[in-house]
Parts: sequence; C-alpha cells; structure tokens
Amino acid sequence: MFTVLTCITEQHNLALVGLAGLICFLASHCAMVLLDRATSSAGAARWVWLLTAGAAGGFGIWATHFVAMLAYDPGVVVGYHAGLTLVSLLVAIVATTGAVAAKIGYDRWVANILAGVLFGAGIASMHFTGMLAIEFPGEISWDKQFVTASIVLGIVFSIAAFRFAGRGERPILRGLAPTLLLTSGVVALHFTAMAGVTVTPGVVALDPATLISPAIMVVTIAAVTFSLLAAGFAAASFAVRSEAKSAKAERNFKLLVQGVTDYAIYMLDPDGKVSNWNAGAERTKGYSADEIVGKDFSLFYSQEDRRNGLPQRALETARREGKFEAQGWRYRKDGSSFWAYVVIDAIHDETGVLIGYAKITKDNSKQKADADRIEEVTRNLDIALENIGQGICMFDGDERLVLCNKRYLEIFKFPEGSVHQGMAYRQIVEIGYAANTEDAAEAAARAEAHYIRNMALIRGGAGSAVHKYPSGISIQQHVNILPNGGWVVTFEDISDRVKSEEQVAFLAMHDALTGLPNRLQFGERVAEEMMVADRVRGKVAVIGIDLDKFKEVNDQHGHGTGDLVLVELTRRLGEALQEGEFIARFGGDEFAATRRFDDLSALHDFIARLEGALVGMISVDGFEIKTGASLGVAIYPSDAESVDGLLANADLAMYRAKQSLLQKVCFYEAAMDETARRRRALANDLWACIDRNELHLHYQVQKSVSTGEITGYEVLLRWKHHERGNIPPMDFIGLAEECGAILPIGEWVLREACREAASWSNGHKIAVNLSPVQLGHADMAAVIAGILAETGLDPRRLEIEITESSIIIDKDKALGTMREMKALGVSIAIDDFGTGYSSLETLRSFPFDKIKLDKSFMAEVESNAQSKAIVRAILALGRSLEVPVLAEGVETQAQLDTLLEEQCDEAQGYLLGKPQAMRAPGVEKAA
Repeated sequence: MFTVLTCITEQHNLALVGLAGLICFLASHCAMVLLDRATSSAGAARWVWLLTAGAAGGFGIWATHFVAMLAYDPGVVVGYHAGLTLVSLLVAIVATTGAVAAKIGYDRWVANILAGVLFGAGIASMHFTGMLAIEFPGEISWDKQFVTASIVLGIVFSIAAFRFAGRGERPILRGLAPTLLLTSGVVALHFTAMAGVTVTPGVVALDPATLISPAIMVVTIAAVTFSLLAAGFAAASFAVRSEAKSAKAERNFKLLVQGVTDYAIYMLDPDGKVSNWNAGAERTKGYSADEIVGKDFSLFYSQEDRRNGLPQRALETARREGKFEAQGWRYRKDGSSFWAYVVIDAIHDETGVLIGYAKITKDNSKQKADADRIEEVTRNLDIALENIGQGICMFDGDERLVLCNKRYLEIFKFPEGSVHQGMAYRQIVEIGYAANTEDAAEAAARAEAHYIRNMALIRGGAGSAVHKYPSGISIQQHVNILPNGGWVVTFEDISDRVKSEEQVAFLAMHDALTGLPNRLQFGERVAEEMMVADRVRGKVAVIGIDLDKFKEVNDQHGHGTGDLVLVELTRRLGEALQEGEFIARFGGDEFAATRRFDDLSALHDFIARLEGALVGMISVDGFEIKTGASLGVAIYPSDAESVDGLLANADLAMYRAKQSLLQKVCFYEAAMDETARRRRALANDLWACIDRNELHLHYQVQKSVSTGEITGYEVLLRWKHHERGNIPPMDFIGLAEECGAILPIGEWVLREACREAASWSNGHKIAVNLSPVQLGHADMAAVIAGILAETGLDPRRLEIEITESSIIIDKDKALGTMREMKALGVSIAIDDFGTGYSSLETLRSFPFDKIKLDKSFMAEVESNAQSKAIVRAILALGRSLEVPVLAEGVETQAQLDTLLEEQCDEAQGYLLGKPQAMRAPGVEKAA
C-alpha cells in the first residue's frame, strides 16, 4: 500500500491524477445511471441504453486510464502506439457493455458476480493493453504480486459496485454507492498495477518531435470524454424526466381509472380476453381482478346471447367501425343481471395494428327502471286518455291544439282526420259547425258566436259551463287555465244525466208506478190550498183512501196483477178529476185526494166521483177483480189547522170506514182521536205486560168424542191489565200483531205452557196457537227447539195450531217453517178449518196432524142442514186423509151427539169444560 502511495505521489503528476479521478467518477456514475435506464426499459429502448452505457462508461474508464498514464513520469520520453491504444479503448467499451448486459440479463448474485468479473477483467485487459501501447527507449518489467492484486481489487470493487447498481434508489448516499465502488475499483486497479511497474531506460532515445504531445492528448481526451459523458448524462436526464412525466401521467391515469367506481373500465386483448380490471368493474360485476383477468368477456353475457354470437359481433363492430355502443342485460358473478350501457373502443398501436379494446360499462338499471316506469305511465296515460268517457283537449297560450283524445272528436262528430295538433281553436270550432250544419253561412255565424262566447268564458276564468245544442244533446265543459296562458278543457255528454236528473226530480215528487204525485207533492199542494182558503174564506178537504182487500189481490193473483189494478184505478181517477182537484198515491193501496170548496155539495160530488172510479170490476189477465175503497175525510180548518193534522185525521176517519160493514165514507169526528189514543196506550202496555206479570194462561180441555177421555188441552192467553182489569183476547191479540209485541208474548206463552205441562204427572198434550206473525219469523223453529230443551217437555206432547190465513200470506216460507217444526217431533194442527181460501190445497201441500173444525159450523149444526152437511163433509175428508178432526165450540149435548154420530175424533167447548187456570180444582184433577 505504501508503494502504491509512493508511486502516486512521486511518479505521477497529481493534477492529472486528480483529473483522471474526476473522469473516472463521472464515467462510473454515467455508466450506473445509464444502467438504471436500461434496467427500467424494455425492447429496443433497453438495447439503446445498454450500448450507450457501455460506450460512455467504457470511453470514460479508458480516458481515466490514459489521463493517469499521461500523469505517470517514467523518466524517459514516451509515446503511444495508435493501434494498441484503440484496441485498449475497444476493450474498455466491450467490457463495460458486457458487464451492463450481464447485470440486466441475469438474476441476483449471478448477475452481480458475472458483471463484476467481466468489468474487472475487462478493465485490467484495457490497462495492460494500454501499457503495451507505450513506446519509449527501454524496457518495462512487472511485479506479479502487484499485477495480481490490481486485478483482484478491480474485480472485488466491481462486484460490490454492481451489487448496489440497478436499484433505482434515489437517496444520495445509496445512489452514489455503486459509483464510488466502481471508481475505487478502477483507481485501485490502475495505481496498484502501476506500483508494480519498473522502467529500464535504453541506449537510443525517441525523437520527441515524432510523438504526440502528452498535453495535447490530455486536453483532447478530457474534452472528448467530458463531451461524451455530458451527452450520456443529458440523455439520461431527459429520459428520467420523460419517464417521470410518463410515470406521473400513467400514475394519475391509473388513479383516475381505479378511482372510478360507477363505471366498469377494463381492457380486452384482441381475442376478447380481459387484461386489466378497475374497482368500478369489480363493484359492478362482482369479480376481483385475480378472478377475471385472462377470462373471455363473453362471461358477462347470457347463455342465449353467447349462442347468438352477440359478444363476437360486438368486437367485430368495434374493430370495423372503431366503436361499439349498445345497451342490454349483463350478468354478475352471483348470476344477477343488470341493465348495462356498454362502449367498446378498438385500440391500435402507432403502426395501425389492433392491440386490444377499451371497454366501459355503466350500470343503468335504475335509469332503465325509471325509463320503463315512465314509458308504462305514458302508455297507461295514453290508454286512459283514449278510453275515458270524457272528451279532453289542451291548448297553448296561442290558442293552438296541443293534444286531444278520440272521445272529444266523437262528441262533436268531427270528420276523421280533420283535427290535428297545432290547429287554432277558432279553426276547430269552424270545422265542427261546418260538419254538423247544412247551411254554410249559418255554420260560419254559429261558429263565430260560439268562439266569441266560449273564449269569453275561458278568459274570464269560468270553470264550468253547460252547452245545450238544438239536436237535444247537453255537453258539460270544464276548463282549467294553465300558467302559460293555455288551458285544458274536458267535455262530457251529460244528455242522459240531464234526462236522469229530470226523471229523478219527477220521481222525487211522483209515484213511480202510477205517475201520480207522491206524499211530498200532495203536502205542498194541500198547504197551497190552505193558504188560498185563508184568503177567500174557503175550506179544504183532505180525503184518505185505502183500497179494500187489495192484499188478497196480491196474494191470490200476484203483485204484477196488483200493479195492473193500481194503474187502471189511477186511470179511472184521472178521468174523474175536475179542475182544482188533486189526487196522489202514498204507496201500496193508499191514496189521498184534496179539494178546496165553499159548500158541502161540491165536496160530496167530488167524493161520489172518487167512489165511482174506485168501485167496480176490472178485467186483468182473464180475471174479474172487484174493487172497492174506504174513504176518510178531514176538513180545514174545522178538523185540523196543519197539513199533517189533516192527513192524520183523514186516516182515522178512513180506518173507521174500513171497520164499518156498511159505511165506506167517514168524516172525521173528535171522538176518533180518543179511540186512537186508547189503542196506542194499550199497545204500549202490551210491551210491558210480561215484566208486570199481567199475563196468565187458561187451559180448555179436549176430549175424545167416542170415549170421553181427555186427550189434551188448548192453551189460551189471558191479560189482566193493572188498570183496566181483564181484557178479552179479541181486543189485544190483533193489536199485539200490529205493533209486533206478539213475538215476545207468543214466546212467553210457549215457554210457560211447556214449563207447566212438563210438571204434570200425565202425558196429555198441550195445543198452543201460533200467530201469523210468529210463523213468519225466520227462527221460529229454533225458538221452539230452545224452549223444549229448556223446559224438558217431550216434543210429542206439544201441538202447534196454525190458522189457514197464516199460510196464505207466504205459503212457501210458512210451509218451510212448519217442516222444521215437524222435524222436532212437534205435531201441527190446522185451526179454523173451513174458513180459509183454499183448504183442500193447503191440506194437500202439508200433511197436518190434526184438523180443527171452526166453531162457527157447530153453532148452526142443529138448525142448519147446510152447516151439518159441511161438518159431515169435513169429517169424511179427515177420515179419507187419515187425519183426526177436532170440533171446536161444542156447547150442547145435541152437538156432541151429532159429532158422535158422524164419527168425529175429538171435541172441545163449554159443554166439556170451560177455559180455566191449572190451579182450578177441576182442571188439576183432570191433569
């Protein structure tokens, strides 16, 4: 080491040594920088950087050697052989290039060792080749130890230098480490080798004039070297800047692409394989980059689309036209689909060769759903617009048609194709009138008048108007003004509605069947007549009319026949009316009439004409129907001072006439009010009689005619009023049926009778009468079943008595209820037989368990042969039907003997036993 230092300090020009060191450092650094460029490049660019690094670095190292050689002073005149000098330069360049190539071409330690050995050995070869190029008088001898040491040092430092080279590390100390190591290796090799040199001068000296001046060589080599290194550094600097700029742009672009999450952005190779993948693609399609890169993009299509070749056609379109753009269903990794907007751009290199495709996909499912919803709403609106019953049209602020529907054209009967969007309102009006008016001049005049009138309504803010046309149609127009000055107008043909309203208005004041005024209009007419009567000091009569036995007409012939009878009577009444007389129908068979009069003769004439119209015969459907009526008359102001009072009093008088056998016209009397009040009070008491324990039962015995044995008892209801005492059944049973109290009373009778009978020690039956109102009750059979279950009475001991008139009211319903009762085990008897309308038909329709012969026949059986014949016939009928017959009203022994003679089964009456309570001694004994 000391020898080397001595060589440097004593045998070398230190200025040139410093220059040589500088050149070496710069050449080494240039080689390392260019090595970094070559490492980070690819293709042709890598070879350019590799050769540049070899040339610049090799020349610099060679320059270092020769400047250091020029700094050496051997003590004799020296020169340089041009050929060997150039060979040494070539060796330096080749060695540097080979080392750089080895560093790039191999991996890790192999590259470092190979590059270091190539560089170290090459520089040693350059050094010694350069030493051979020295020409001087004398000889050079070498110390093998120094030569070996110099080569080893050069290789070791070179390996270390290449160990840290090519990393692209930017910190100063780490970045200069390979440069310093490489510089140290070159310097150590050169000066260690020079320390082992011994120069032996010769006899003949060289002519200095024939040699190249060392000063000139130093300047020339230094200039060339610095220029070459500067060019290398400049190229590297430009490359670094360009690469940094490109890297920054690429990094920004990558950040931009990767940062986009709403769009799937990725590249396809020319075959349609996915080559890269951004975050938006992963979010949209569910695949990670590792899962999808290298797969065919047709994976995103449905199987049907793949079979139809849609993915390939998309790429063909992009390749042929430069871009493919479409929308359709695409599929995610999980199999779900989304509506995608897709753009595929073909990418070509600078020579025009296709290198792949850029593909952008946007999930437009929401936009698709919104568009579909809007389309559906629009379609539905169009359908609704064309199918609504109203005509509708819209005009803008310039009075031009924006839209209209088919119904609008139909209402106004526009010729097909005559009205279209953009037409002026005035023109549309003119077309409408021209199409529906024969005279052109009249059509124009009417169109002008209509336009002026309707525009005044519209601009005046009139929301609705009705137009009536000579053809009889009525059109309702409703206008809404728009903010832009236009308007929306709807048209509705309300002709039928107007007619219906007129009909409703008529029906509100008239009877639908007969067309007569109703109660409301009648009341208004009576009020008007009363006002006139007050001014002229006249009188007003109100006549209540009720048809006689009209219910029988409906029951026997049907309601259709009854309606025909009412219409015919209405016609006759209309013919009987004179000026100032008024008649109305209140409903059913109830009519009313009124007339203002001054003397009674005019009133009596009016009443006579009404009776003449109501009494007589009417032929309907082959039937001759006899009609009649009961009339009640109330007079203003003597009988009442209000319309309601007159009507009420006329009804009272009419009910009096209805109850009379001879008098069909009754005038109101004050006593009628008292009777009505008593009847209403009695009806109110009927509802409370059960709670007051005012009801009790009597039993009338029924016996066998042939043996005299008791067969049962008929249950009879008695009412002991808390104020009036005992009230006969004929005074309250009918009233109870009218007011509805018969339902709770009848249920009480059934329950009480069953309860008492269940306590008897014998098995005698009890017969309980059932009111027509009870029979019409929907749950009567269920009520009886409940009472039997509650009291424990054997159903076979209960007999229900039903009058024939109860069945006639609603035969089908009555027979249905009777069958339900029969199913319980209860027997059913037909009561008051022989007084009904169709006894034989009733017996045929339902198999009764007993026939009860009405007592009216027994009253005359002794004195009237006809009555006796009827009794005989009924008994024979019972025997033929095998139905037992019970005769009511037996009061004499002769009557009983007749029944015995005629083989009657059972009888009851005062002769056999009076109705009594069960606690009476005789009844208790019989029980």
